[in-house]
This record gives sequence, structure tokens and C-alpha cells, in this order.
Amino acid sequence: MTAEESHHSAEVAARVERRWATIAVIIIVMMALLAAFAGIHRATMPQPRVETTDPSRLHLSGEFVESNLGSVLEANGNVTVRAIGQQYSFTPACIVVPVDTPITLRATSADVVHGILVQGTNINTMLVPGYVSEQLMRFTRTGDYLMPCQEFCSFGHEGMWGKVRVIDKTEFADRAKGGGRLSCVGQ
Repeated sequence: MTAEESHHSAEVAARVERRWATIAVIIIVMMALLAAFAGIHRATMPQPRVETTDPSRLHLSGEFVESNLGSVLEANGNVTVRAIGQQYSFTPACIVVPVDTPITLRATSADVVHGILVQGTNINTMLVPGYVSEQLMRFTRTGDYLMPCQEFCSFGHEGMWGKVRVIDKTEFADRAKGGGRLSCVGQ
């Protein structure tokens, strides 16, 4: 290879490298712009519906009174679960729901920020005092699922655990016939 051919090869290599470097920079800039747009769009777009509640009166009146906590079978066949997170427990501590059924979890906090994480699922929501969190869920297998608080809520946080017990649809329907709210506390 002559010096002239070597020089020509170096020029071609440099040109190819500049093109690839330019393409890489364009891709990085595009990704940064997309991330910024998504972040700004999310920050400026409010939730479609925000529900509030008075955390100092949760147990006295309204949707989250003690007698209204737990699971209930609605007329359309769906299940609604109402729960409260408070230092250092969930009420009810054990939630019972049917398998293969649309479930709406409605929960709030009585004191500080808590989090519900149902292990082995993608169910994960924050409970903020004064706001109602709503999470849609459906379980495809029966069994017990642990439900720890996944937001540090102070000393004692590590002991804040609940449980979700998923049972057969017919068993749930039989339990729901008596009316009232269902839970598996004490079972």
C-alpha cells in the first residue's frame, strides 16, 4: 500500500467516523428531547379526577368509616375494596378478594404518606393523607399475597404489613351473600 492509498483510506475512515458520531449525537439529542417532553407533559397534565378526604375525620363519617372498610361485591359483579393506611398498620390488615374478577382498591392515609405494594403483582400505589388513591386490579391465581408498606413512614415502618387473600369466585360470592364488608382478619 502506497502512502497515497494509506492517506486516502485514513480520510475515508475519518469521514465514516464523523458520520457515525453525528448520528450518535442526533440520537442522544432526540432521546433527551423526548424525555424532557414526556416529563413536562406529565407534570403539566393533571389527573383526570382527584378525590380528597379529611384525614382527621376518616373514622367518623364518609366512605372510610370503620364499617365500610373491606371488600364488597357490587351489583355489576365487580368488587370494591376500601382500606386505610395508618402508622403502623393497614385497616383491614387482611383483604379478601375473588380470583378473575375486576377489583377496585380505594384507599387513603390517616396520617403520613404510606404505600401499598402487593408482592408478586404490578399493584403499587401511594396513600397520601387527604387524597383517595384508586387502583384497578385483577388476580389470576388464588393464594395469599403479602402487602408491605413501601414508603418509609417513620419508626415501626418495617412492621407495617398487610395481606391480600385471593379466593375462588363462588366462595367469595357465598361469603358476600350475608352483606356487609368482607375481610380475612382473624382467619
